[in-house]
Amino acid sequence: MQNAQPCFRALSDPTRREILGLLSQRGMTIAEVAENFDITRAAVKKHLTILQEGNLITVETAGRTRINSLNRHGFAPVIDWFAHFDAFWDDRLDALKTAIEKEHAP
Repeated sequence: MQNAQPCFRALSDPTRREILGLLSQRGMTIAEVAENFDITRAAVKKHLTILQEGNLITVETAGRTRINSLNRHGFAPVIDWFAHFDAFWDDRLDALKTAIEKEHAP
């Protein structure tokens, strides 16, 4: 299982989750992202930095413009983490089902 800690840190904040929602529609500059929030551009930049550290976004420079885009592949560690526990619960629920069926068998 990959280290999901940076992803979870990035996802832990509601503002960053909203930013990801915006970036899922299209790439945006810091100013474009900031227009959607009642916080400073510096605060938006800090959120974007954390999202980039979590590998959830990529930043592409075009001249003086930096375009922030969603990195769909960056969610893989989180998906893997959930899949690990999903399998755990599948096994537990299958065992419970078997036990209940044995208990109620004629």
